[in-house]
Amino acid sequence: MARYGPQHWWPAQEPFEVIIGAILTQSTAWTNVEKAIDNLKKAGKLSPETLRRLPDEELAELIHPCGYYNVKSRRLKAFTHWLGERYGDDLDKLFAQDIDPLRRQLLGIYGVGEETADSIMLYAGNKPVFVIDAYTRRFMSRAELAPEVNSYSAYQTLFMENLPADVNMFNEYHALLVRLAKEVCRTRPLCGECCLNPGDKDTSSGRFPCSVISNRD
Repeated sequence: MARYGPQHWWPAQEPFEVIIGAILTQSTAWTNVEKAIDNLKKAGKLSPETLRRLPDEELAELIHPCGYYNVKSRRLKAFTHWLGERYGDDLDKLFAQDIDPLRRQLLGIYGVGEETADSIMLYAGNKPVFVIDAYTRRFMSRAELAPEVNSYSAYQTLFMENLPADVNMFNEYHALLVRLAKEVCRTRPLCGECCLNPGDKDTSSGRFPCSVISNRD
């Protein structure tokens, strides 16, 4: 936080836009998602009802910048149909559900996986659920803090059992880890520039010491 400051996640104007972004951002850069959402806004199609009624070809064309547009078009349709049938498009009713049953429901929708479901709950529903992504896994592995089992639930449990269930903390913590991974803890890391590793900068051995934070004690 001292290095990067607040990240102001999720960058959206209202909860439904967050949900659409969470679905569209799968396997693509956020800059491309922004273009797709901007297209939907300009066309006046950023609502559950209008997305449901939109022909598949037209929807795919509007979200074309985010890639995999035919698949993502089906995913958006699946979500909006489910939201209408189950909750009458009322997000307040949707997010009035407890975390566990809500997560099970979201995971039952075509194209909604664990990361997407948790992003929807945290960033659109303000539920205290920690989101795990590839950036988080990479950093935790290098910091020697990864769980023994390499699974989404194991990583999530590591955070949620060792931190207070605080929506704002989970929001900011995940966003900061993504920022760190994108700028410093890359595939080819810039350990010497990492704010969490001011000690040993020597990565010639192929190890990434993350010396300040790897002490589990």
